[in-house]
Amino acid sequence: MGTDSGRTTDTGGGRWGRGAALASVAAVLGISALVGRRNAPDATHPGVRRWYRKLDKPGFTPPDAAFGAVWPVLETGLAVGGYRLLRSPSGASRNAAVGLWLVNSALIGGWTQLFFRERQLGASAAVSGAMVATGAAYVATAARVDRPAAALAVPFVGWLGFATLLAGRIWRDNPAEGRCTA
Repeated sequence: MGTDSGRTTDTGGGRWGRGAALASVAAVLGISALVGRRNAPDATHPGVRRWYRKLDKPGFTPPDAAFGAVWPVLETGLAVGGYRLLRSPSGASRNAAVGLWLVNSALIGGWTQLFFRERQLGASAAVSGAMVATGAAYVATAARVDRPAAALAVPFVGWLGFATLLAGRIWRDNPAEGRCTA
């Protein structure tokens, strides 16, 4: 057993090894990137881009570039937190926190699918609100295991609160678009 910045490198007690933890985090990030890319309102998806641009959005909507800058930072924080949790000793709290990390990672992709691909504004607003709850549960659960992992997710939960407000307003201001099935 050695140490790495004061932490043991023993993979006993249910800790994942560095390689396995890194591979798992890379897989989660890779899947998230693929799903997000598939639904992005950018030049590679002109139909999605046109639809998104014609939506009536509130004045507090950030520019599109802000979304492109914020999400990688938030997902990186979640990834580092997930890595730290996987490297922590196994236990009920650690396992619950890892489960909530995975749930939140999946919900990010699910939200983009609902909002951009399926154009279900009401459902995406509901998922966004649910993500505030699952994100807050992740922070609270992770804090019992690894405070830095929990702290890295606080901006994610804050952004989700803002995103839920934004998604709700877009849904309210575009009632016909929220029923689109294209």
